Amino acid sequence: MVSTATHRSERWELYRLLSEPLRLRLLALASEDELAVSELAELLDESQPNVSRHAATLRQAGLLTDRKQGTWTLLKLEADSARDAVVSDALATGRALCERDGSLARVTTVVKARDRGTREFFARARAHGSAPSPVLSSEWGAYVFALASLLPRRALAIDAGTGDGAALDALAPAFDRVIAIDRSEAQLSACRERLAQRGHGNVELVCAEIDGSLRGALSVHQGADFVLAARVLHHAPKPAEALRALAGLVREGGALVVLDYARHDDEALRTQQADLWLGFDEHELRVFVEGAGLAWRGSREVPSQYRGVGPDRSVRWMVAVATREGGGSLEFTHS
Repeated sequence: MVSTATHRSERWELYRLLSEPLRLRLLALASEDELAVSELAELLDESQPNVSRHAATLRQAGLLTDRKQGTWTLLKLEADSARDAVVSDALATGRALCERDGSLARVTTVVKARDRGTREFFARARAHGSAPSPVLSSEWGAYVFALASLLPRRALAIDAGTGDGAALDALAPAFDRVIAIDRSEAQLSACRERLAQRGHGNVELVCAEIDGSLRGALSVHQGADFVLAARVLHHAPKPAEALRALAGLVREGGALVVLDYARHDDEALRTQQADLWLGFDEHELRVFVEGAGLAWRGSREVPSQYRGVGPDRSVRWMVAVATREGGGSLEFTHS
């Protein structure tokens, strides 16, 4: 925080630090959104080493915070720094410079471009894959249907980022109606094959982005009893905003379940599966959940035998549960 920094440094050092136009622009862009050093370099039309050098100076002064994601370093304005009058004035000047050179207007475009590789990966994944496996116990539906009798409400479930529809084998027998969402037509095509193969007649497929426009694209009325986000957030350009959009689909007393990777350092998944983020820790997910207006109910690790045989089987998976208050006291505890 600036107050701490200014105790360490004389005020004239802060003025000197903020006399460099590049630092002013960097600070202004980092106040707009959390951005990777590579993204800031693109926006500023500077080399990454030069951006890193100036960012390090701003971090040391307490004006920027950083967050590591594998080889990525993400930067954002320190939350309380703008309270300082000198910093506030510097931000205003930096924003004016960025508006003049067009970099401020390009922040949204740069953030959206994060998942370009992810989109391309899922658009072609069906072509290189095989048809959904028909190998499944012939009585699986009866077992799921029996277990679903324990659910207090099961009118509507939403499978966000359904992919080829693997989760629908569990959701379709358990809920009266299921909406499966994906932004990739290639994935939805594979999903249609699965539905036809399994005979799930209560599933509606929707091609949509998981963003602020999502609820308007769906016919959910009062909201869903259950929303599943299975391995979705690590592909989202802005995970907190994606979770906020999903939270908006949860009815009073309903639940949101996030199945995703725990924080890891396997950079290979960025190439193999077009992952954007190398998982999340419990604190990050809790901040996302509570920022979206839901009540945090806990998280637990998924046992290794349930993680399949894909390239992501070597990283830890976790499941987190959140509810919209007003319809019960579901608790999800560690075991």
